[in-house]
Amino acid sequence: QVQLVESGGGSVQAGGSLRLSCAASEYIYSMAWFRQAPGKEREGIVVIDRNGYTSYADSVKGRFTISQDSARNTLYLQMNSLRPEDTAMYYCAADPRPRRRSAATMGRSDFGYWGQGTQVTVSS
Repeated sequence: QVQLVESGGGSVQAGGSLRLSCAASEYIYSMAWFRQAPGKEREGIVVIDRNGYTSYADSVKGRFTISQDSARNTLYLQMNSLRPEDTAMYYCAADPRPRRRSAATMGRSDFGYWGQGTQVTVSS
């Protein structure tokens, strides 16, 4: 059973930055970040695979950057120029299957492993 542990959430003012981390208990081919705001569905925002392929949702493209430390099985999300609409619970997700995905179309069912989430709050 793969375990994912997120960290790095918090509260910032608009325009600020945060860096999220997700530590996986073992090697995983594909990892992603989703977010869910109150009253809204969980949305995928970015995905990366072990070959370095990445895909970003339009809502975060140019502001957020995903990266990974393969040796440590750790995923990162650098979030810059944060906006109030970025306020949400952020979840790390993982899938061992070697499939290439698009952030625009990936869904919850594409990933079998999830972290507990970390809250990001952006004030105006």
